Amino acid sequence: MTVASLLRGHDLMLAEGAIVEALENDDTVALHDTLLNAPLIYTEDGRQALEALWRRYIDIAQSADRPILLGSPTWRADPDRIAAAGLDRNLNADAVDFVRKVRESYGEWGSNILLAGLMGVKNDAYQPGDALDAATAAEYHSRQADWLAEAGVDLLQAATLPAVGEATGMARAMAQTGQPYIVSFVINRRGRVLDGTPLGTAIDQVDQACTPVPVGYMINCAHPDFLGPSALPPALWHRLIGLQGNASAMDHDQLEATPGHHEDDLTAWGEAMLALRRRLGLTILGGCCGTTPAHIAYLAEHA
Repeated sequence: MTVASLLRGHDLMLAEGAIVEALENDDTVALHDTLLNAPLIYTEDGRQALEALWRRYIDIAQSADRPILLGSPTWRADPDRIAAAGLDRNLNADAVDFVRKVRESYGEWGSNILLAGLMGVKNDAYQPGDALDAATAAEYHSRQADWLAEAGVDLLQAATLPAVGEATGMARAMAQTGQPYIVSFVINRRGRVLDGTPLGTAIDQVDQACTPVPVGYMINCAHPDFLGPSALPPALWHRLIGLQGNASAMDHDQLEATPGHHEDDLTAWGEAMLALRRRLGLTILGGCCGTTPAHIAYLAEHA
């Protein structure tokens, strides 16, 4: 199925929960210093850890007969990091192929698994002052966008975007591939992109700068309480299609300074997510930092 048909045909699509954080807590594998989980596809232990984690999320979706959005393990597989690690562009293609084979193992039901080619910013995702400007970002990120599109993903997704300039450039890079794409911002507890831009303004700016426009916008790596309905004008609610929420209501700098896993009450988190779905009409719900399969299961069982 296409992205559009899956979104039109279902009132809720699940998304995976925490991936990188879960792997950080898995003592059978070690994440790469800069590429994080991407090189795990080249080791037996890494492949087993990745596949086991994805299967837990997919099995929840299958049991609820809900489609699910999975991201390739390429959030940090951008050109400079790949080159510095002595690897090449095939890392992106190999990562997509690995997830595709997991999907194929589900047979006919696998058509409900949507595979996104996942991209991240060049520098720190929580420091908007380090973000690229739109023109530089469009040129820089076009290489990874092309690699992922050529690998045959269902769509492209740029996630954890802290600044509108780099988000605009990434959107342009994804748009030029001809693939459908999603732009996912990270916001603060005031409902603004981390560079201070109101969410509605950010969406408007990217939409105005890109042809075709994104399939929709998402928020990730932010607690659902950060996204109050007042953060987005009602006229733009249809442009916001999903949320992958953090399990903790801490600010990003607090989470960074807090050792170990941190999450608030699971039921409160789930109800906050579902309340936003009802209020804003969100189609895609999943998890980010601190979330586990139990969080995704709550959404599947109570939606």
